[in-house]
Amino acid sequence: MVDINIKITDREGTLHNIVAPTDMAMNLMEVVRSYELAPEGTIGVCGGMAMCASCQCYVLSAVELPEMSDDEEAMLSEAFDVKKNSRLGCQIKMTPDMEGLEVELAPES
Repeated sequence: MVDINIKITDREGTLHNIVAPTDMAMNLMEVVRSYELAPEGTIGVCGGMAMCASCQCYVLSAVELPEMSDDEEAMLSEAFDVKKNSRLGCQIKMTPDMEGLEVELAPES
């Protein structure tokens, strides 16, 4: 079992140092939910299917992420508060390569 250290800034601006497991096939959205960093029902509304953008975040670190899928790109093209560094948390799998990942949750829309 390999745990990684990531940093998540919640929607109130509070920075959380998180230890995330890599052996449970979790994505970033699920980590945010499990640590209750966003109010219930405001993140992962679609269940992680890249269909709602409620888990949009801004990637602040230089950790190399997997290429954006067509579904993720299409959802972000319709979302609010999108920036160049926007990604959907449900599409970022927690793997050992994500060590040091730092993100900020986008405003609730």
